Amino acid sequence: MLPFKRILCPTDFSEPACKAIKAAGELAETFSAELILMHVVGAIPALDTPTGMAGFDVTAYQRELSDSAESSLQVRIETHVPDSVSARSMVIHGEAAHEIIRVANEEEVDLIVLSTHGETGWRHRIFGSVPEKVIRHAACPILTIHLD
Repeated sequence: MLPFKRILCPTDFSEPACKAIKAAGELAETFSAELILMHVVGAIPALDTPTGMAGFDVTAYQRELSDSAESSLQVRIETHVPDSVSARSMVIHGEAAHEIIRVANEEEVDLIVLSTHGETGWRHRIFGSVPEKVIRHAACPILTIHLD
């Protein structure tokens, strides 16, 4: 398990996620590990109207979301990751927990660092918890970062 060679840090660009990025960057620096910063863009539902498809270009919107996420990932790397760390970013489309686990397996990561938001009540019951799903199904160790 130690030393870590490749660390995956998924982010949703929230304040807790920025704290996780900082922690992942510090760990990557300590272990001279590669840091993979990723964001998952969720599926965009296509809505039919009585006259056919709504006048909305889903493909262009997904491309815009991807481009924006890639720019945001680069900003996070520049502001929260030490310069000495080898870091790269990736934007993936799909369901967050599933894609985090898939990328972790494909990239053979040694550690996943992710934030928890502490969702409770109806939001947790309806949407579930991405960190909870990742913790249950990932093959590698996971470090969760809580916002104080």
